[in-house]
Amino acid sequence: MPTPPKDILQRHDAWVENKKDYQRKLRLLQSLWREEQGLPARKYGNQLAWPAAKETLDNYLTLTIREVVRKEVEGPKRRGKGYQSPRIYNNLLSSQPLCFNLFGELAKNLDLASQVLSDMSKGRVAQVTAIEFEWSPGRGDPRYTDDKTAFDVYVTYRNATGQCGFLGIEVKYHENLENKEENYYLAHHTRYATIAAEMGCFHEERLDTLRQADQPKVDGLQQLWRDHLLMGVWCKAGGFDDACFVLLYPAVNTTCEQAVADYRNCLSDARTFEAWTLETFVSSLRKYTDAEWVRRFDSRYLDLNRLPL
Repeated sequence: MPTPPKDILQRHDAWVENKKDYQRKLRLLQSLWREEQGLPARKYGNQLAWPAAKETLDNYLTLTIREVVRKEVEGPKRRGKGYQSPRIYNNLLSSQPLCFNLFGELAKNLDLASQVLSDMSKGRVAQVTAIEFEWSPGRGDPRYTDDKTAFDVYVTYRNATGQCGFLGIEVKYHENLENKEENYYLAHHTRYATIAAEMGCFHEERLDTLRQADQPKVDGLQQLWRDHLLMGVWCKAGGFDDACFVLLYPAVNTTCEQAVADYRNCLSDARTFEAWTLETFVSSLRKYTDAEWVRRFDSRYLDLNRLPL
């Protein structure tokens, strides 16, 4: 699908310089959704008016999801979690609200979550036991990756034989995987190398590529590596029998698509890494439920056929 022209993007307050084609499409899609809901913008078309967005939680699709957000973002469990305000409330493009809009209902319906994630994981997941958000065993803890890495969504489960496992899921939408904290993470390469060696799933000759993931040709790999390493070290420390790191993103996000291909080339054993598209996830949901929130999620986040050209 061609990118909408500049005049259409400007008409919907969705024009921003130096954006990739897919980012412009997704930005316009969120602007259209806001207009359809009759919600005023703050500055750009993808931003809800502040502070009303915090009071109404209009960024979220259902009452159930809003209850999850209130408890998660504003409740006592939020200590140590990296929710950014006002972004978590008013930014329609942010992947954090998207996580709640996709997994919030599933967190309250573990039977449905089990069906969908069993389908997505090709039977690896049999029974989901819990879903959490923005989760880490310990941010900055030297027992783990000794940095700020956390999973956007953390799913614990049992497999078909009753063994315990987890999925550490990184969710991307509009993001381009740029490494904005390069200097901070470069200081942790010794710890990263130790975990990578213990995991034993990386090509030795490709580790330098992961360490130098600030280079354009491997853009975005270091974040994937850090999440994968957190999965590996927590699987062992937490006493799990199985674990997998999952990148979840829209098919139109070509940056993620390329990063997945590049990252797979770094792996000698890919059993602990999966890449799923949001479109496939929604298709799986539709196999097991006809809930209105699924249609609304698809229309808001994925249906590019709604874009004016």
